[in-house]
Amino acid sequence: MKIVLPVIARSLLDAHLPEDIDVHWVASREEAVAAIADADIAWVDLPPHGLTREAVAAGAKLKWLFTAIAGLESLDLGALARRGTIVTNGAGINAIAVAEYAVMGVLVAAKRFDQVVRAQDRRDWLEYAPGRIELFETKALVIGYGSIGRLIGERLAGFGVAVTGVTRSGRDGTLKPDEWRAKLGDYDWVILAAPSTDATKTLIGEPELTAMKSTAWLVNIARGDMIDDDALIAALTAKTIAGAVLDPTEPEPLPADHPLWDAPNAIITMHLSGRSQTKMFHRAADLFLKNLAAYRADKPMINVVDLDEGY
Repeated sequence: MKIVLPVIARSLLDAHLPEDIDVHWVASREEAVAAIADADIAWVDLPPHGLTREAVAAGAKLKWLFTAIAGLESLDLGALARRGTIVTNGAGINAIAVAEYAVMGVLVAAKRFDQVVRAQDRRDWLEYAPGRIELFETKALVIGYGSIGRLIGERLAGFGVAVTGVTRSGRDGTLKPDEWRAKLGDYDWVILAAPSTDATKTLIGEPELTAMKSTAWLVNIARGDMIDDDALIAALTAKTIAGAVLDPTEPEPLPADHPLWDAPNAIITMHLSGRSQTKMFHRAADLFLKNLAAYRADKPMINVVDLDEGY
């Protein structure tokens, strides 16, 4: 059994791997592409750009692909399905960090802390607080109430925010995908935490932005393509919504001349949410080892991706 693994995780994995496997450690995209051609198992997440798409495409004999990344929209999932490759992702690995970032975005927006920092840069002693919203008794809609969405909800609830989640099934009092749009005007915070699929592209466009309160903020910690940028810029310019906190954007990096940079009350955080922690590879290594043991024992694995649904 041949396994291709990232050298960045070697110190976390080496001592725990079974002795009867053939391990190939890779440190570059080129090494990963070459090694994966006849591999049975592969984990080819390499910094700084994450999952090595080219290596995955070259893994014609892959039986199991592991990734520490949750979103798999860059991969040809249809090809992996046709090969019969099992794919397990990193859903939950960055959940705490991303949830904390989302809550930070809400707090920054409520208190307009971005304006406070800019005032400090100018050495300008403000007489009035630029943001005066209390989170207490506000309402949040979290679209995508999975591992990250639930953590966001739990943390906002601690501030006294009334949280409503959106799920495919409508479980546990959440709204179904065909229910939330009619209720958009009820919420002060609309938070995107859904997985990226064909169904979520431009999830938020002109109709949704029009339906939001003029005092509401849009917070995106999911994927940039979930928002129609032209519609968002128009809404921000016309002040039909209060503002937007955008962690991911489309494209990334956002070009220096992109109009989002200058859109009124747009706070852009360069997709740093998942990187704002130090435990990603420790958690990923632990998950890989658990799944490797399950794979070898022919037992259920954790985070198996539905290749038809995309997550």
